[in-house]
Amino acid sequence: MTEKACLTNGDETAVIHCTGSILPQWLPLMGILAVALAFFVGCSDTWNDPHAPEPKGLATYYASYSNQPRHLDPVRAYSAEEGLFLEQIYEPPLQYHFLKRPYELITATAKEMPTITYLDKHHQPLGEGADSPAYSVFTIKIQPGIRYQPHPALATDGGHNLYFFEHASESAKYRSLKDFTETGSRELVVDDYIYAIKRMGDPANKSPLIGFMASYIVGLKAWTQTITETRKANKGQAWLDLRHYPMEGLEKVDDYTFTITIQGRYPQFRYWLATRFFSPIPWEADRFYHNPGFMARNLTLDWHPIGTGPFMMTKNDPNRKIVLTRNPNYRDVYYPTDGVPSDQENGLLADAGKPLPMIDQAIFINERASIPQWNKFLQGYYGRSGDESSNINSATFDQAFSTRPDGMSLSPTLLAHGVKADEEIRPSLYYTGFNMLDPVVGGYSEKQQMLRRAISIVWDDQEFIDIFHNGLGQMAQSPIPSGLFGAKNGESGMNPWIFDWDDNRNQPVRKSIKHAKKLLAAAGYPDGRHAVTGKPLVLYLDTSGSDSGPSADWMRKQLEKLDIQLEFRPTDYTRFKEKMRQSNTQIFRWGWLADYPDPENFLFMLDSRQRAQKCQCDGVNTANYDNSEYDRLFDQMKTMDNGPERAAIIDELVDIMRKDNPWIMGFYVKDYYLSNAWVHNTKRHGISQGTLKYLRIDPNLRTEKQLEWNRPTLTPLLVTLGLVVALIIPAVRTYRRRQYSIVIEESQK
Repeated sequence: MTEKACLTNGDETAVIHCTGSILPQWLPLMGILAVALAFFVGCSDTWNDPHAPEPKGLATYYASYSNQPRHLDPVRAYSAEEGLFLEQIYEPPLQYHFLKRPYELITATAKEMPTITYLDKHHQPLGEGADSPAYSVFTIKIQPGIRYQPHPALATDGGHNLYFFEHASESAKYRSLKDFTETGSRELVVDDYIYAIKRMGDPANKSPLIGFMASYIVGLKAWTQTITETRKANKGQAWLDLRHYPMEGLEKVDDYTFTITIQGRYPQFRYWLATRFFSPIPWEADRFYHNPGFMARNLTLDWHPIGTGPFMMTKNDPNRKIVLTRNPNYRDVYYPTDGVPSDQENGLLADAGKPLPMIDQAIFINERASIPQWNKFLQGYYGRSGDESSNINSATFDQAFSTRPDGMSLSPTLLAHGVKADEEIRPSLYYTGFNMLDPVVGGYSEKQQMLRRAISIVWDDQEFIDIFHNGLGQMAQSPIPSGLFGAKNGESGMNPWIFDWDDNRNQPVRKSIKHAKKLLAAAGYPDGRHAVTGKPLVLYLDTSGSDSGPSADWMRKQLEKLDIQLEFRPTDYTRFKEKMRQSNTQIFRWGWLADYPDPENFLFMLDSRQRAQKCQCDGVNTANYDNSEYDRLFDQMKTMDNGPERAAIIDELVDIMRKDNPWIMGFYVKDYYLSNAWVHNTKRHGISQGTLKYLRIDPNLRTEKQLEWNRPTLTPLLVTLGLVVALIIPAVRTYRRRQYSIVIEESQK
């Protein structure tokens, strides 16, 4: 049958049969749609994974951070967000046991714990129990065979350093560390620790610890002055080789042994040997990063660390991500085989004796907002709800926990996910301070003490914890947080000036407002007015925040209980810090996180010599407290080893400061951290952040859960495809009819 004969038949159906049906022509399209749908349904990967494809065979841990690190030079970095990275890379001589509580110092690169020798003023040895030695000599022996990570600073060719340049033209082609084709390594020796301490004392490096350590390390203050003068004389010199400038308090015995001599007796110095400030720095790295032109391209130690630790930084793009990769030169180190009794039942000893680290890389993503970070945790794209510098906050608390009559538990969603919760009371203190130099709230007379006590009674920090911290905190009764030597719980640890003990509830309760009003009247302010002038008592709280909002309203309401008016003097943080330095405040809110787990690290905040005006520094005695008896006892206590005698002196110190009341004591922070089921060994350490090496992950379980929690909802896609097909078929029919009409017309011509 010819097409013309078929068309002239006059039967539209015949024409359709003759020219071909619609369905066969659209079979290819329908096939493509079916294949696409089958692809989406059967795809083994999640559609919303924010991470790049993971390299095969690598155990990768995904985490987040919200605050970008400002410094990665260990002598400069002092913040938690910097420690999150640096403590995985650098190794001081000592570290903390991962599991044991109270916190216990153990060796890191040191071969054994440092020994201490006491000397008299003539540098002659004294006995072990010497009461007032002139000097203490810490002898530190390190392990042989420890090696640095691969780094171009250590690349050599026959003893010649490949990348030490004299002129900018030689270094111009190197824009990042990836541009260096050669890397090298060498053994860690004690010269690197000595060089690092000298870098701490070099004012060019702006170490925040320089003033404090100069009061202890013999010769550091004089050495700093020498370097200052040398730099002035050598103005314009790119690099100063600190090896050529000996320091009196540092002595190299051999390649694996050195000594640090400090003034007097200060046993807490061993804690500083576990901080990143005392991490080794090879002189080659200092020289390498001072190549001409490097600083302008961010090729500095402050941007690119070099260490002997379990990880090395292979990507530093702080606006987006930071990547830590296993150090291929890391020595044989193993997971601890002991801990506290609960560690066994919590599965924290399942990896006892296994080599570290147990992950190959950690990818940290910059998450500026907490909600996206939280959502990705719920989707399984982050292993933990927050890393060492963050925890559950008010924005996510209600999604994380359910409140029951018998306490708090994880929400049903998290329980179904198999999420684990780690609780920790950090060795920290948040308090409200009175400026003891202020003529109204300061001073040491009985009336001035009573005014501060009255305010402290009505300033209900437990209520503040419940409202603004979701109940995550412990009310402070003394400056010393729970878990540290000298801290007391129960009735014996209560502040009797502010609280009474309730036997029925077995806890302290604040004294009544009626009692506070009596104190206020005795202080000269009956009903919140001056007893002589009748003027209302107006107090001022200096802050770097706002003078409005829920927390500001709460603070005002506390003093309204005594008919005292509270006004705010808000400034930006820089100006606020300056006001604190100049003691130009009246009342302020402040906090402290321990550098090391010793009561001295909290009690020294009330040592009069730590006032900014006395030490000519950012003094930690922000209240400007000055009590000679307190100072005398503090000097006696700080050099003692833990024992009954030291505990008794700590009690005296606490009693003195409670009576003077320079602070509203505030609270210790309680944190909850959540971990998904595939992340193991998640115990938090309140002092050290160098715990990434202990983490173990189960990548297969993670993939399984990600697929389970991120299954695509295909109903909208199917509906859309149905609508498309429903629209196409009538359109094709219309098009075919039009074509048929044209063909008929053409055939009739």
